Amino acid sequence: MYQKNETRVLVVSLVITLSLVAVGARWLLDRLRLKPTPLPKAATLTTTTTLATTKTSNLTIKEHLSAGEKALIVSIANPEKQAAVEAIKVGDYQKAISKFEAALKVDRNDPEILIYLNNARIGGRNSYLIAVSVPIGSEVNAAKEMLRGVAQAQHEINKTGGIKGIPLKVIIADDNNHPEVAKKVAVKLVNKSEVLGVVGHYASDITIETTDIYQSGELVAISPISTSVKLSGLSNYVFRTVPSDYVAARALADYMLRELKQYKAAVFFNSQSGYSHSLKSEFVTAVSLGGGQIISVFDLSDPNFSAAGSLEQAIKSDAQVLMLATDSSTLDKALQVVKVNRKRLSILGGDDVYTPKTLEVGAEEAENMIVAIPWHILGSPSSEFTKTANQLWAGEVNWRSALSYDATKALITAIKTNPSRTGVQQALSASTFYVNGASGMIRFLPSGDRNQGVQLVKIQPGSRTNFTHEFVPVP
Repeated sequence: MYQKNETRVLVVSLVITLSLVAVGARWLLDRLRLKPTPLPKAATLTTTTTLATTKTSNLTIKEHLSAGEKALIVSIANPEKQAAVEAIKVGDYQKAISKFEAALKVDRNDPEILIYLNNARIGGRNSYLIAVSVPIGSEVNAAKEMLRGVAQAQHEINKTGGIKGIPLKVIIADDNNHPEVAKKVAVKLVNKSEVLGVVGHYASDITIETTDIYQSGELVAISPISTSVKLSGLSNYVFRTVPSDYVAARALADYMLRELKQYKAAVFFNSQSGYSHSLKSEFVTAVSLGGGQIISVFDLSDPNFSAAGSLEQAIKSDAQVLMLATDSSTLDKALQVVKVNRKRLSILGGDDVYTPKTLEVGAEEAENMIVAIPWHILGSPSSEFTKTANQLWAGEVNWRSALSYDATKALITAIKTNPSRTGVQQALSASTFYVNGASGMIRFLPSGDRNQGVQLVKIQPGSRTNFTHEFVPVP
C-alpha cells in the first residue's frame, strides 16, 4: 500500500515539474522576443553580426585599407612609390622614407605618397591614429582631393611636433563609394580600437549607410563632402565640415529671385541619389517660400531621359532658369542639357557640378552658370592654408581639399583635448569647441552640422585652368 502511494506521489510530482518547465520555457521565449539582443560594442563588433545582409561576401576588406604597406592609388607608373611600399611591408622605415621622398619628386600631386611618408617617419613610435575613407575605386580624382586636405593637416601637425608631442598617423581606406563596401570598411575601423576618428565619407548615401556602425562603435566620423539634410541630427557620432543642402539651396534660390529677378525654374535631379534628392527638395522649398515657382522637375536617372526634349518642355512651360541638382553619376546628362540650352536660359548648379569636366564639356555654353560651393581658393588667396597647399601640391586645391583639411583639424583638436573615442566625441560636441580651418572657424551645432554659409561661383572665360573657362567667386 505504501509503495503504491509513493508511486502515485512520484507521478504527480513529475507532472507538476514538467508543467513548470513548460511554463518557464514559454516565459523565456516571450522575453527573448520582447528584448532583442543589443548590438555589440566596438570590442566585439564583427562583419557577420553587423552586415548579415551584405552581398559582397567575397570582398577582402584588408585590401581596401593601408597605412603604407599597399598603394591604393596607381594612376601613374611610379616605381619609387612601389619600392617604398615594399620597404614598409618589411619594416624598413629608413628605406621607405627615402623612396617615398623620391616618389614625390615623380608625382608631387599624389597625396597618398605624402601620407605614407609621414607614417614612415613615425616608424614604430607611439602615435595617434585616424582614418580617412575615400572613393578611390570609383571617383579617384575626388578621393585625391579629399586626401590632399588630410595629408596637409597631418603634415603640418607632425612638422610642429605632433599632438602634445605624439605624431599623427593616418590609415587610408577605399570605400569605392559603395554602401556595402563602406559598411565593411566602417566595421573594420570600429574594430581597430586604436582608431580615434574617421574623415569621411564622400556621398551622402554612403555616410548615412555607415552612421549606425560608427554610433555603435562610439567612433566619430566627420564628413567633409556629404551635404544631405538627412544627416542632420542622425547620430551624435557623425559630424560634417560642409554646410548642408539647406544652406546651398537657399543661396541659389536667393540669387535667382533677387539677383537674376527670375521666378520660374525647371529642376534636373537624380531620384536615385540621396544628395541630389536632398538638394532638389530644399531648392523647391526655398523658391516657393521666396515667391517663385517650379515649372518642371526632370529625373536624370530615367532611362528615357532626353536633354533636348526636357529643355524644350521647360521652355514651353515658360521656365526662366535651369537648376542642375545633379550628382556625379548623372553629371554627363546634366551637361547635355547645358549644351542644348545654348545659353538661352540661366543655369544654377549644386556642388557636384563644380568639376573640371563642367569647364571642359560645358565651355562657352556653361558661361555665367552659378554654382554653390562651400569654399573657393580665390576667396582667401593669402591664407596660410592656401599658401601651404600651393607649396605642397604645386597647384591650386578646391573645396573638397579645404573641407577635408578642416575635418582633420577638428579631429586633431579633439584628440588634443581627450585622446579617446568618447573624449573626441565629447570635445567636438562641446559648445566651447572651435578651431580655425581653411574655410574659417570650425564649430558644430548640436545636429552635427557646421554653422557656415556657402560661396557662389560663376563660370567665366579665364586662363587659370587648362580649359578656356574657370570658376570665379561671385562678389
